[in-house]
Amino acid sequence: MTASTVRRAVSADLDAINRVIERAVMGWHLAERVKRLSLPLYRYDQHDFDALELHVALAEDGRIMGVAAWEQAASVDLSADRTGLLLHGLYVDPDVQRQGIGSQLLAAAEEATRRQGLDGILIKAQRDAEPFFLAAGWQPVPVDETGRHYPYRLWKTL
Repeated sequence: MTASTVRRAVSADLDAINRVIERAVMGWHLAERVKRLSLPLYRYDQHDFDALELHVALAEDGRIMGVAAWEQAASVDLSADRTGLLLHGLYVDPDVQRQGIGSQLLAAAEEATRRQGLDGILIKAQRDAEPFFLAAGWQPVPVDETGRHYPYRLWKTL
């Protein structure tokens, strides 16, 4: 099953977005306590609509199956010669993972990157997500500052 539509999220989507995020996070290969304690950090709130561009993937019945959010990447996170978006989050409901929904959401982020005339996209991924991004053509970014950088940073040039 692929999403029938990927569109920009609206405020009314917020509860459904956060349910998808919760289901996705709870499926990660981490200790239950770690997932439970970190989950509030992954949820979006109304203020995030001001800072992020959020998109949702919808099933034919209108149900939200996935969400992606991005923003302009900070120059400190990019090489001196690059401009890009930071893919803040990409979540797909576990019941419909591996059906192309994440790829559709990535395509929306890539289109936004091209539209803005940027060089590419950066993501600070969870370990479980790294194979997905590598298979989609993303390249690992070396970790310069272990105290500051995510261990699984990936970049895709567009």
